[in-house]
Amino acid sequence: MKQAPRFAWWGVHSRFALWVAVAVFVCDHALKTWVLFGLGLPQRGQVPLLPFLDFVMVWNRGISYGLLQQHGDLGRWLLTALGLGASMLLWLWIAHTRSRQVAFAVALIVGGALANVLDRVLYGAVADFVRLFWGEWSWYVFNLADAAIVAGVLLLLYDSVAAGRDDETRGS
Repeated sequence: MKQAPRFAWWGVHSRFALWVAVAVFVCDHALKTWVLFGLGLPQRGQVPLLPFLDFVMVWNRGISYGLLQQHGDLGRWLLTALGLGASMLLWLWIAHTRSRQVAFAVALIVGGALANVLDRVLYGAVADFVRLFWGEWSWYVFNLADAAIVAGVLLLLYDSVAAGRDDETRGS
């Protein structure tokens, strides 16, 4: 009996990954909404939280770490399209992976990327506000979506290294 073809955009772990991506997206948007409108961070400028953590308002018109800063509408919409396109390609990875861990990691990246895309659409830039520092040293200002993207990438790196170790122990 011939099996029906599997839809290319939906796979074994797609439902799980969708929940993860939506959770990242919603949590990031809710936190940004609170920071922007509840806390009023754009008007306050800086809110000290802990000896190593502040909220500081930064509008990022580029990509990670402020690279490719765009000040016009063309750049804004090109980066929006890039984020949407990358998210679609990453979703195909989710649809075709058999690994729940890989699906989780990629879903973190997709949720974070789409959350930052929403910022570009709504505000013309990504709202970054989390500042980690120690003394004079300060890390880049980021947001929850950025943290999810970094966590997803680190999980993929871990999975890649762990898979390589498994291959070596099996003699492959």
